[in-house]
Amino acid sequence: MIYYDVTKMGKARQRSGLTRVSSRIGEELGSLLTHVCWDAKTGGFTTEKGGAPVKFQPHDWLLTVELFSEAERPGFWKFLRQPPCRLAAIFPDAIPLQLPHLTWPHSVQRHPEYMKMLASFDRVWGISETVRRDLTEFWRWQGVAVRAATEVIELGADFDGSNRVHRDPILGRARPAFLAVGIVEPRKNQEFLLDVCEALWAEGAKFKLDIVGRVNPHFGRPTVRRMHALAKRNLEFAYHEAAGDRALLKLYSEARAVLCPTLAEGCGLPLLEALWRGVPAVASDLPVLRENAEGGGCLLATVNDAADWRAKLLAVLTDRDLVLRLQREAMARPLPKWAGTARTLRAALA
Repeated sequence: MIYYDVTKMGKARQRSGLTRVSSRIGEELGSLLTHVCWDAKTGGFTTEKGGAPVKFQPHDWLLTVELFSEAERPGFWKFLRQPPCRLAAIFPDAIPLQLPHLTWPHSVQRHPEYMKMLASFDRVWGISETVRRDLTEFWRWQGVAVRAATEVIELGADFDGSNRVHRDPILGRARPAFLAVGIVEPRKNQEFLLDVCEALWAEGAKFKLDIVGRVNPHFGRPTVRRMHALAKRNLEFAYHEAAGDRALLKLYSEARAVLCPTLAEGCGLPLLEALWRGVPAVASDLPVLRENAEGGGCLLATVNDAADWRAKLLAVLTDRDLVLRLQREAMARPLPKWAGTARTLRAALA
């Protein structure tokens, strides 16, 4: 039996990256999973439907994509010290430790304990080699007793279940379009992207820019105010806080490139999703993004280097041969699917 921990994400309203990962794994594994939730009153897991206490057997697995701490789950340390079954987890990233000034204070407070708790699991998958290494180095630094075997698991690029997109080159439009997708917050670096694009517009470059993403209420409001002001004076820019699936697909279909100026990622799913839709990407040259970019269809630009980003975007706007090559690579390269993620988990948890 595989029990699937949906304590928070089963009720989550916001479709964050981690919530979407949890949802897609649940969809792909389907009836193989029994959804369960932590019950703070009893200090154990109950079924999501009915709330009956779970009677684990030693050969069962508990699989989680959740983030947790003792404060959120009273009694969880006790559960981990004498687990009634085998434990498996997917680890998203160590960003709250690496960029605490750009992360929710609650996440900064919780994350070190969460990462220590993962050492008590039997198996832990990082969503990239970079984050797997971050986790094991944290354990070594903290002197944590480690039970967990660690591996890397590939997440799927086919988030919406659509078929792979193969499209004709879109070089003939008078106004090339750039698209950036992600929550509006300093980590995603939309302010830097706006600086670069406003400089290009001032130099006479002709292109559209669409930014799509909900607002991080703790950090994102100043950026949203700037974007609303920019949209009023520049018709080539638009901010979409709540683009529906149809509107988002239209933006992808019109984009010459997706832009990912992010400061930190666990995997870089926006890059993979762009490639799935046949759209090249210009992305920050981070180790984790390099893992996904090296297969083709991408240009990497130095993090927060305005001159390098201007040069890369100008190349995409003006170099026809470059754009054709990137589009061919984006459409031709093999990309992971969520069915493959599920097969990996099924084989490991059999």
